[in-house]
Amino acid sequence: MSYAISAALQSAVFTAIADDVAVGNAVGDAVYDALPSGALPNMYVSLGPETVRVADDKTGGGAVHSFVVSVVTEAPGFLAAKQVAGAVCDVLHDADLMLDRGRLVSLRFERARAVKIDKGTGRRIDLTFRARTEDNSSTII
Repeated sequence: MSYAISAALQSAVFTAIADDVAVGNAVGDAVYDALPSGALPNMYVSLGPETVRVADDKTGGGAVHSFVVSVVTEAPGFLAAKQVAGAVCDVLHDADLMLDRGRLVSLRFERARAVKIDKGTGRRIDLTFRARTEDNSSTII
């Protein structure tokens, strides 16, 4: 297997989060793959790092993706960030996302880490998810 399905998975994850009503009610359209220049909103969701390892089996090519989605806020407490993080988990855990390439076999919440940032004036929650994908395509990029 290769890294070929990663872009399709990222696109589907981004769309699922950005289109969710609960997330939208909390952060509006502040869901980012890359942070915009200039001032950031008080609270936003950002796609973060990913690691991928091969998971081929006798039926075809596959991969396990471990990726982070972060909720970041300037608010001094964790409550609002935890509510948004919960909404993100509701969107992604066990989601049946359609990919432009390959197939999503499973998507699970794995862990979270909540920390103070900006000298204690803000908060960040990093949510780690694990996705198993298959690609039986013979397409070579």
